[in-house]
Amino acid sequence: MIVGHIGARKGSKGVPGKNFRNLHGKPMIDWSLDQLLRNSRIDVVIVSTDDEEIYHHACTKDTLDIGMRPPDLCTDTASKWTVWQHSLAVTEAQIGPVSVFVDLDCTSPLRWDSDVNAALDQFAVERPDMLMSCCAARKNPYFNLVEPDETGALHVSKPLANHVVARQQAPEVYEHAASTYVLDPAYLKSAFSLFEGRVLPFLMPSERCVDIDSELDFKIVEFLMKDQICD
Repeated sequence: MIVGHIGARKGSKGVPGKNFRNLHGKPMIDWSLDQLLRNSRIDVVIVSTDDEEIYHHACTKDTLDIGMRPPDLCTDTASKWTVWQHSLAVTEAQIGPVSVFVDLDCTSPLRWDSDVNAALDQFAVERPDMLMSCCAARKNPYFNLVEPDETGALHVSKPLANHVVARQQAPEVYEHAASTYVLDPAYLKSAFSLFEGRVLPFLMPSERCVDIDSELDFKIVEFLMKDQICD
């Protein structure tokens, strides 16, 4: 049983109401929610939210009703991990054991349907505890990320003995892209945070990994999505 999950908290300091804000003709959440609903490999789709409008909207679609999110998971300090754990527990209480838990972040609506399938394929082959969407990092802590010391002088964040002088010489690093996650439910139940187990990268193009956390991000996504729609 593969469960697809969307988490959509009501509050947002950077972009108020962003999860239900109109984006090219439909609520932003639907760009991710509809991906799960039309994917034939996803057996059940659930939405975790403290927003009554989003909750009732989800109930009008082909989703399993898991109720409203409890108050302790509605603050901006509540972790994604504990929300996932709650959603899994409530879902399994209704439908029985879940074999794969898929989460799509609704603030990253640029992913393609093929990205979801590629993540499921990679998870089936490599069987990690979790796949986490990543993209190539624009800056590298071994080369061009710097930090001040106690005197204020700048140094490379992670210096190496061989003195990296070109980006190509630096170890490969990724950006954690809040887009697509695939988890083993047993790991989700037993761990306390993301990186306790064998967590592997699911690589996506950076242009499909824009996470909306500001009004500028929203405008960038609107622009990029318009380009995709026109194509």
